[in-house]
Amino acid sequence: MLNCVFRLGEFDGVKAFSGFEISGHAGYGTAENEREGTDIVCAAVSSCTMLVCNAITENFGAKAVVNVGENDISLKLCGADSAAQKLISALYEHLQTLSDDYENIKVKII
Repeated sequence: MLNCVFRLGEFDGVKAFSGFEISGHAGYGTAENEREGTDIVCAAVSSCTMLVCNAITENFGAKAVVNVGENDISLKLCGADSAAQKLISALYEHLQTLSDDYENIKVKII
């Protein structure tokens, strides 16, 4: 199960995305091929997540704390940044769309 948790924060009195945590494994590749690293669903989620993390920190220069582990990644904004918040919103929408097609992706906002 891939768990995608998006956090809301309050910036100048306005609620907006402040970060996210994505953890777990979709389990599609291993169930079908019995080989780790063959899961195209996990690859899709990993790719779009890393794109957003790199765009926020490297291209837009927003201050954020990014942690990457074996089966998890998180990003927390260190302050208000409208471009970064829009990218997190786009990631949320993208993962929500994927979760419509793949039941092993759970997306929520807290």
